Amino acid sequence: MRIAAHRWFGAGALPAVGMLAAGCVVAPAPGPPPGYGVYAPGPPPAYGVYAPLPPPPPPVQVVPALPYPGAVWIGGWWNWGAGRYAWVPGYYARPYPGHRWEPHRWAPRPGGGWALQGGYWVR
Repeated sequence: MRIAAHRWFGAGALPAVGMLAAGCVVAPAPGPPPGYGVYAPGPPPAYGVYAPLPPPPPPVQVVPALPYPGAVWIGGWWNWGAGRYAWVPGYYARPYPGHRWEPHRWAPRPGGGWALQGGYWVR
């Protein structure tokens, strides 16, 4: 009887350990905001965001410590949507070998208003 009980305990312990392990999640390192982290090297992106007013001055950004060697800080920028500016915070990214980051920038439009050119990697 004692051996049979031991076998039942052993048989039940393995699935229980498996269920506990399935509940463990290894969180990935924090990355860029959704939609802002995938930049491929190449020509500058076309202007696609327009605003009637110039962007406000950027807030002071506190740059955190490097999360890994070689990380490049992508500074925050003002985005325009729903009739107002919204600050997009900066983040670290893995650089493309042989490239440097050209930051987002707002430029005045000849007919009035402002246009945002998204950041990109350039040789």
